[in-house]
Amino acid sequence: MKTETIKRKKSRRIYIGEVPIGDGAPIVVQSMTNTLTGDVGATLDQIRCLAQAGCDVARVAVPDDEAARAFVEIREQSPIPVIADIHFDYRLAIKTIHAGAHGVRINPGNIGGTDRFAAVIEAAKEAGICIRVGVNAGSLEKSLLETFGSPTPEAMVQSALTYTAFMENRGFHNYKVSLKSSDVLATVAAYREFSRVSDAPLHVGVTEAGPLVQGTVKSALGIGLLLYEGIGDTIRVSLSTSPVQEVRAAYAILRTLRLRERGVEIISCPTCGRCGIDLFSAVERVEEMLSTITSPLKVAVMGCVVNGPGEAREADVGVAGGQGQGVLFKKGKLVRKLREEEIVEVLVAEVRNMASS
Repeated sequence: MKTETIKRKKSRRIYIGEVPIGDGAPIVVQSMTNTLTGDVGATLDQIRCLAQAGCDVARVAVPDDEAARAFVEIREQSPIPVIADIHFDYRLAIKTIHAGAHGVRINPGNIGGTDRFAAVIEAAKEAGICIRVGVNAGSLEKSLLETFGSPTPEAMVQSALTYTAFMENRGFHNYKVSLKSSDVLATVAAYREFSRVSDAPLHVGVTEAGPLVQGTVKSALGIGLLLYEGIGDTIRVSLSTSPVQEVRAAYAILRTLRLRERGVEIISCPTCGRCGIDLFSAVERVEEMLSTITSPLKVAVMGCVVNGPGEAREADVGVAGGQGQGVLFKKGKLVRKLREEEIVEVLVAEVRNMASS
């Protein structure tokens, strides 16, 4: 049986800094800092952590003039491209564009009118940077809410089409679009319809998805459904936790769909009455100790005598444990027996060796 390959929808190519988006480029992983932007040191530290986790592009909130001033230094020292996230005050968008932002994210619905939107477009055009038109269900224009009765997918699409036409009519094509709701099905419906009528690159995500578990599930479903249908050029998993966790979740989604592989995939069992080792603590330690490895390796940590040996044998490196001991597999071959207390250290060492080679 052949493995299914996802056929991605054709979209236009744009760039954020030197990072390509759309037209078949690898799907770009984004996240957003949650530090006070005015605290340059803390914000840069978080961006560096994001970059180490595999984040391609960072977004930074710019709510006031202090943040706009800090943005200059953040942009200069950031190891990855930085997007300025703007709401309400179009002047902040123009200031960050002049400060060298690699892109700006605005919601035209709250930026203060078409004249102000036009001013941002002209500044971006002159600087040669892209704009993300971010349509959110929570901040749609009042006229659309009156027409559609609520922030429906149709209302979101109409908002996006209005503003993309506004940009196109001014000769500006360097943009991408997002249509986000905290409702997964509404989000999916909006992206499906917009991608049907536009070739604009799409930034995909479920907004305000929630805490770690709930938010990851909602994001995996919403983003995963769209990516499976070939829709989406860059993604952000929105979680109420560390943005580094957002990046890890994003790569887990991409890896599951075989769209982009980075880091270690851990295969482990939920355990049952047959488990003869302390599997939960072993898996937690292995996950933490291997979190910085970027090589796309599959690692099995199994405590089951039923599926354990088979799963461990199919992994790049795997351990099948039971009754206070375990056996180590490498590339399908049984290598040695281990005592329970040495399983984690030996497994991690083998994975690190394989990654370095």
